[in-house]
Amino acid sequence: MTCAKTQGFLAKHKVGIASQTDAKKATIKGDAALSTLKDVDELYVAKGKKIVHVDLKRDKPPPAELLGLLLGPTGNLRAPTLRKGRALIVGFDEATYKRLLG
Repeated sequence: MTCAKTQGFLAKHKVGIASQTDAKKATIKGDAALSTLKDVDELYVAKGKKIVHVDLKRDKPPPAELLGLLLGPTGNLRAPTLRKGRALIVGFDEATYKRLLG
């Protein structure tokens, strides 16, 4: 459902996609999920109505804490996950998308 919202947002705001992976076909778990943070300075995670922001340049959370933010209940990287420059956005939050992608 949130992936459909994301696709709708991207289309409405004419945001181009450089590459896309289907999370159902290509699952990303554990250390591979942590590797999505390579060259990322800011992490934004939508959890319900709450947005968690982690400044990865300033804060150095332990891998277990990062995995708790990145992974869903199946142990896979949560979808949708988008990267814009040096920011990674996990989950859908329209206000965050507008601020970072708009």
